[in-house]
Amino acid sequence: MVLNYIWVAFFLIAFIVAIAKLVYSYYLSSNAEILGASQELIDKNRHVFGDIVNAIFERAELGFELSIGLTGILALWLGIMKIGEQGGAIRILSKLVGPLFASIFPGVPKNHPASGSIVMNFCANMLGLDNAATPLGLKAMNQLQELNPKKDTASNEQIMFLVLNTSGLTIIPVSILALRTSAGSIDPTSVFLPILIATYFSTLAGLITVSIIQKINLFKWVILAYVGGGTVLMALLIWFLGGLDQAALGQFSKIASSSLIFSIIISFLLLAIRKKVNVYEAFIEGAKDGFNVAIKIVPYLIAMLVGIGAFTASGAMGWLIDGLAWGIASIGLDTSFVDALPTALMKPLSGGGARAMMVESWGAESSLVDSFTGKLTSILQGSTETTFYVLAVYFGSVGIKKTRYAVKAGLIADLIGIITAIILGYMFFGSPDNTKNINTKVGIATALSIELSNNQSEPFKGVQLTDYAQYELDFGEFIEERKLNNSQFLIDTIYPKGTDFILETRYSDDRYYYIDGTKQKYQLTIEQGKLQSVFYFGNLRLEKAIIDLKEKEHSLLKKTPQNQGQ
Repeated sequence: MVLNYIWVAFFLIAFIVAIAKLVYSYYLSSNAEILGASQELIDKNRHVFGDIVNAIFERAELGFELSIGLTGILALWLGIMKIGEQGGAIRILSKLVGPLFASIFPGVPKNHPASGSIVMNFCANMLGLDNAATPLGLKAMNQLQELNPKKDTASNEQIMFLVLNTSGLTIIPVSILALRTSAGSIDPTSVFLPILIATYFSTLAGLITVSIIQKINLFKWVILAYVGGGTVLMALLIWFLGGLDQAALGQFSKIASSSLIFSIIISFLLLAIRKKVNVYEAFIEGAKDGFNVAIKIVPYLIAMLVGIGAFTASGAMGWLIDGLAWGIASIGLDTSFVDALPTALMKPLSGGGARAMMVESWGAESSLVDSFTGKLTSILQGSTETTFYVLAVYFGSVGIKKTRYAVKAGLIADLIGIITAIILGYMFFGSPDNTKNINTKVGIATALSIELSNNQSEPFKGVQLTDYAQYELDFGEFIEERKLNNSQFLIDTIYPKGTDFILETRYSDDRYYYIDGTKQKYQLTIEQGKLQSVFYFGNLRLEKAIIDLKEKEHSLLKKTPQNQGQ
């Protein structure tokens, strides 16, 4: 029901904002001289309904395109997970964490069936086996309900179980890695370690919160061994990573993530071989589940994307982010993470909504998937679970109406997960010192884009321009040549990609080929405060040949007898 209200709100708010902008555009138009309003600003507000409609169709297409790529990746991962499941991976994990769960669920009698279901559900969630985790979780809730003396009120054990569920400890964030791969990320697994660390601290926060309320002794040697040992390992990992510079940290993360993921795959294969499982058949069975999951995701992903697309195109999302940025800046904090906050705010309410917010943050054609915001939203998406959805489904399945402190404890775990995710985002993809350096580069890149839009060629002379075909020429001379044809570089967007910057422009000049404008993309390499080189995403020689051909065709058309007669 909450998701229904959120989805409708996206469209209603977009509609209200669009009407306000349309009315405002006519006010600007009638008072343009007094207010100094440009025609561009007037047109931008006046065409808001067209922008919303275009965004809706574009997001629907984007959702389907992502889902196609997602199908293959999910089929792969769920095939591998099925191998692990049949090889006994869940049972092995259950034996490893069994003593801990016996200590934090004191109300569950020894050898009660609920103990096995709780542990197996938790382990299935850790491995990303949602198809196995949900039925195991519902089974555990029913078994815990048998032990519950007040059938309409949540018991301590049920609250502990659900808070640990909502904190979402995950070893392999399958869907996030799959979406990043589908979106064309250069390094989709770069968020693997941050997600693992963030979910650990989210789970730890949930465990401590509920234990304090339930007066569970966290200083028992069993709990200290598991929780203390795990926390020490995480602290050592963070301490080690904190001592690395940005380049070394990125390299370590890439190697560690890839090695760990492949090691898990190999261990699943060995477990299955040991149990004489038909590995190939198990993979095919799991891959079929992956295909079915991807098909189920398509309508939800498209529904949320079009709603968020309308909300964004209307300008409402920009107002929300600007408001959050103002609030964050007013207390003296860096605001680089603010663009990712809509994903964090949506996650406790709706997994599908948060997923769509994450994809929306990746920008047009997922061009920002590897930006700071793109990576941070991926970490936030994986750092917690959908608290309200989990509580509604699990409590609803056993008819519990009084949830006591379950929501409060779940949201505390979510908050810790979000804060940890943001800290890890800065740590892995931009420390405070590095942020200043990046901001300096942003300023330089922005200044260069302004000079380019003003057709200034001096700053670009002596800078090498290279294209896809390895054709090289002087960038300043390239601009001078285009100036002869009354060139116009209209800047669409500029954003960081690694240590470089991507500049997207809409270019036009007097030549027949460019008269209506065309999109162009450049990669700027800036070092020591200067532009070092430029890479053009295209083929300059081919474009010149097409231009010459078009010009010849145009001149021939002018010379035809019919045209001459006119």
